[in-house]
Amino acid sequence: MLSEQSAATVRATLPAVGASLAEITERFYAGLFTARPELLRDLFNRGNQAAGTQRQALAGSIAAFATHLVDHPDERPDAMLGRIAHKHASLGVTAEQYALVHEHLFAAIADVLGEAVTPEVAAAWDEVYWLMANALIAIEKRLYDERGGSEWREWEVVGRVEETADVATFRLRPADGRPAPGFRAGQYVSVQVELPDGARQIRQYSLSAAPGSPVRQISVKRVPGGTAPDGEVSNHLHARVRAGDRLRMSAAYGDLVLAGTEAPLLLASAGIGVTPMVAMLGELADAGHEGRVIVVHGDRSPATHALRADHEAYAEKLQGASAHFWYETDADAPHRTGLVDLTDVAVPKGTRAYLCGPLPFMRTVRAQLIGKGVAPADIHYEVFGPDLWLAQEG
Repeated sequence: MLSEQSAATVRATLPAVGASLAEITERFYAGLFTARPELLRDLFNRGNQAAGTQRQALAGSIAAFATHLVDHPDERPDAMLGRIAHKHASLGVTAEQYALVHEHLFAAIADVLGEAVTPEVAAAWDEVYWLMANALIAIEKRLYDERGGSEWREWEVVGRVEETADVATFRLRPADGRPAPGFRAGQYVSVQVELPDGARQIRQYSLSAAPGSPVRQISVKRVPGGTAPDGEVSNHLHARVRAGDRLRMSAAYGDLVLAGTEAPLLLASAGIGVTPMVAMLGELADAGHEGRVIVVHGDRSPATHALRADHEAYAEKLQGASAHFWYETDADAPHRTGLVDLTDVAVPKGTRAYLCGPLPFMRTVRAQLIGKGVAPADIHYEVFGPDLWLAQEG
C-alpha cells in the first residue's frame, strides 16, 4: 500500500495535519465552491455545508484512512471505503471529479500549513490521497457497472401516506414504464428536487418497504423550520409533492444489508432510522425466516413512531422475533418508558447487529452490544447525512 518512505513521513506529520484538518477542509470547500459554484448548487448538500458537518466528515475520513495506512500497512479499510463509495455513487460522482478535489484540497493544505509542506511531505500526502481516491474510483465503477451505469430516472408518485405529523411515505413507480431496478432491503436512493431558487438539491432516503414490488417507497421526515438550507428538501417534499407528481431518483445504494447468514439478528433503530429496519423485517417475513430476530426501537412517543404498524406486524409474523420499544413519553404496554437500554435484553452469542438512528443512540447501543459479547465486526450501521462516527472517534 503506502511506500515505506511515505509511511514514515505521514506518521511524523499526521499529528500536525490532523490538528489542522478542520481548517484545511473549510478552506478546501471554500475554494472548490468559488471555482465551481454549481457543485454546491446541484451536488453537495447545502444544509450540511452550512452546518459544517460535511467538513467534519471529510476530515474524519482522511485522518482515519491515513492512520490506518501507517498502523496497518498491509490492510485497506474496505468497510469505510465501501460506505463512502456507496454514498458517492448515489450522487453520481465521477472519476474525473477526484482530480478537481485533489487540486483544491492540496491548495488548502499548502495555505494552512505553509512552509511545513516540504516537497517530501507533499509527495507523501499525495500518495495517501491517490490511494484513497483510486480505491473509491474502483469501488464506484463496480457499483455503476452492477447497475448498468449511473442513470437517474423519473418516478411517478402513485400514493402518499401521512405516517405521523412529521413523516410522509411516498410510493413511486418508474414514469417511463420500464421495470423498476432491483434493490436490497436496507438500501437508500438519492432524490433530486428543483427548489424555488433553481438549485437541484439531492438527499438520500432509505427504501422503507421490502423488495419484490414494482412500487418503491420512501418515508421522509420533515426537518423542523425548513428555512434554506436546513430541511429545504424534506419540507419541499412535504409541502409540494402529491400523487401524480414526479421525482428524479437514483438507483439504490448502501451497504447496510442483511448478510444471508443463519446467525441471530438484532435490528435496532431510533426515530426515522426505522425505515431501513422495517424493509429488512419485511424481507425476512416474506422469506419465512425462522431464526432469532431481536427488534429494538426508540422514539419520542408512540405517535411519532413512523411505520409502527408495519414494524409490529412484521415482528409478529416472524416466529423467532421479539420486539422491544422504548418511548420517552406516553409509552403503552408492553413497551417501556425512557431511552433504549439493552441491559435486560438477552442477546444470543454470535448475533449480527444492524443499527440506524442518531449517532449518540448508535454509539450507546454499540457499546452495550460489545459489553454483551457481540463482536465489533458484527455490528453494522447506517448514518443519515455525513458520517460523523469517524470524525468523533476518541
